Amino acid sequence: MDILLKSVRIVAPLSPFHGQTQDILIKNGLIADIAGNIAADSQTHIIEGKNLHVSGGWADVFAHFCDPGQEYKEDLSTGAIAAAKGGFTAVMIVPNTQPALHTKTQIEYVLSKSRNGVVNVLPIGAITKNLEGASLAEMYEMRQTGAVAFSDGYKPVQSSGILLKALQYVKAFNGTVIQVPDDTSISAHGLMHEGIYSTQLGMPGKPAIAEEIMIRRDLELAKYTDSNIHFTGVSTRQAIALIAEAKAAGVKVTCSVTPYHLLFTDADMVQYNSFLKVNPPLRSQDDVEALRKAVKEGVVDCFATHHQPQDWDAKEVEFEYAKNGMIGLESCFGALRNVLPDLGLDKFVEMLSSNPRRIFGLEAATIAKGAKADITCFEPDEAYTFTAADIHSRSKNSPYIGKELKGKVVCVINNQQIL
Repeated sequence: MDILLKSVRIVAPLSPFHGQTQDILIKNGLIADIAGNIAADSQTHIIEGKNLHVSGGWADVFAHFCDPGQEYKEDLSTGAIAAAKGGFTAVMIVPNTQPALHTKTQIEYVLSKSRNGVVNVLPIGAITKNLEGASLAEMYEMRQTGAVAFSDGYKPVQSSGILLKALQYVKAFNGTVIQVPDDTSISAHGLMHEGIYSTQLGMPGKPAIAEEIMIRRDLELAKYTDSNIHFTGVSTRQAIALIAEAKAAGVKVTCSVTPYHLLFTDADMVQYNSFLKVNPPLRSQDDVEALRKAVKEGVVDCFATHHQPQDWDAKEVEFEYAKNGMIGLESCFGALRNVLPDLGLDKFVEMLSSNPRRIFGLEAATIAKGAKADITCFEPDEAYTFTAADIHSRSKNSPYIGKELKGKVVCVINNQQIL
């Protein structure tokens, strides 16, 4: 199927067409032509809009598709559709499945089941066997099979010795270790950020120091091994300051933040909304402002949705017993445009597309003649109310339902498909 994008604004800083309004013709999955006015025949699928923008396909570096083992929350198919509706053509999925993605066989399962879809589903291999934190998993075999990075996902490695070995191991293939910064020996029983609001609400808190101690330790290990480490879900002022300092010192560290850590604060917990129960928890207004500043200054490398589906029973219980996590693929761009209205589209595309692909060695998505058509189409200024109808995930645990968002994805084009 031939596809013609009519009068689209190209946002692709590395493309010679960056900033221009052009037509883009796609044939057999490749960009055949880019010009001011391209004629189409009756068989061509035409995509147009009053303020349509295009960029290289976006990539999410941390999402949970729950497959295998908990397909009632999400599976590889529904997760991929949710990702496409959110503008993503590549999604890195965490290994916190049942069984965990800790062997070559499990990596093969994900790749074979999701192959040739409109979204490239890219498995993150577990660092430790069964995510138990005790001994290294088959990292090299998983890498050879197609694991794009290594992490224990929502169960960050607590042992310094194990993480040291993992960082040394990935050096053989210039791989990257991903950590959610959380010292669970400090924060194990916390339900929200430790602060004024946790005291007022009578809930045990998760202190910021649990995150910051982990980052300090892991930065020292990354410096010692001269290896690549990526922190995701960074949420405190001091944590981002530590990362900025390490970057300036030449440590091979990158980081990502979630839309919800940029938007919500612990003050939003006063209604005991279980959809806002996440880990790392929502922090103070001061922390949120520090994260927003770090995004604008380039300390934060990319965004990560931390899309974590939960079924109705996991959230519609007393706050103490509710599971962590919210879905976030479909609402990501609108939430980010809401909270970062002054961030230029060039910077958005850098953080949603080029940076995550560069950090994790993914195939680049470029807007150029002859390049593979891996494209996200969006209208950056369209305001709309996010509703349950906008959710294509199997789970509906989104705090954005009913909220006004700005910036809407129109479609994605990838692997000779459009969705």
